[in-house]
Amino acid sequence: MDKTVTVYSTQSCVYCNAAKKFFSEKGVSYTEHDVGNDLARREEMIKKTNQMGVPVIDMDGQIVIGFDQRKIEEILKLK
Repeated sequence: MDKTVTVYSTQSCVYCNAAKKFFSEKGVSYTEHDVGNDLARREEMIKKTNQMGVPVIDMDGQIVIGFDQRKIEEILKLK
């Protein structure tokens, strides 16, 4: 897996936690940004997506909003 994965999340987001658990179970390393506490990362996320919902998952510029496991697997070529 050669894509850089970034997860924009908040501590209380159930779907964010599900996405992070999924990545861990699949052995996919990711960088997490808590947009609830980091204003600069929140602004970065909004600039990329024009919205404030989390999770936002950026895989080398391919954005998935929400935890869409099938789309993530397709982008990362996982199964």
